[in-house]
Amino acid sequence: MKMALSDGRVSASVVGKGRTLVLFHSLLADGESFDRIVPELATRFRVVVPELPGFGGSEAVIGGLPAVADRMADALRDLNDGAGPIVLGNGYGGFVALQLALRHPGLVTRLILAGCGARFSEPGREAFRNMARAAAANGLSAIVDVAMRRLFAPEFQAANPDLMAVRREAFLRTDPHVFQAACQALASLDLSAELVHLKTPTLAMVGEHDEATPPPMSVELAGILPSVELKVLPNCAHVPQLQSPDVFLDAISDFLAEKSPILAEQRA
Repeated sequence: MKMALSDGRVSASVVGKGRTLVLFHSLLADGESFDRIVPELATRFRVVVPELPGFGGSEAVIGGLPAVADRMADALRDLNDGAGPIVLGNGYGGFVALQLALRHPGLVTRLILAGCGARFSEPGREAFRNMARAAAANGLSAIVDVAMRRLFAPEFQAANPDLMAVRREAFLRTDPHVFQAACQALASLDLSAELVHLKTPTLAMVGEHDEATPPPMSVELAGILPSVELKVLPNCAHVPQLQSPDVFLDAISDFLAEKSPILAEQRA
């Protein structure tokens, strides 16, 4: 089922019943990147997959990552979940989720961050600047190979040509201006000082072969957040829910079932 949120400015798909679980997609992917895990999650949750501002049918915003986070906070409030939604963010979606949780305390009850961090290294920042410059000069087609390499290891690409064709097409549908703005926002992002105050229980996950948000970023994040678990997913890259959906679902199952040690400590 399709749903319009935030006064019609955010488009989302909704499936299943129960506690609300919201999935924020990556900058280099889209909501369809969750297709391999949504059916299983929808047996236990009301799964909401919004298109982030500027993607698909969702209206773009001006004001960088804070404005994106505020728009998505409006969208979450429209879901009317009295228990409070759980938010899972992949890559860029994880940074949006972190910014949202910081700017709107108490709105999100739990966070799952797959391929995220407090900030990028200088080489990581320069990679975003380079992608923004190349996209501005020659369009997204000039960087589609780079984008796919950041999402999937070469071996996975070679073994899954049909999936890669779909992912390339999805990336090329991205608004180039939105993409460039997001790259610039990520290139300057540093949430490390703010995150020490974030009390939201968090599961930080990263693929061991993630080149877009390498494992040291998640390790640093786990060292900053007060209430966090860290899991490194073997043989996975930046979009583990597409590459290894069973591994991904197994990794989040206890946290979603409230069997997480960090949650138990908070209740004690």
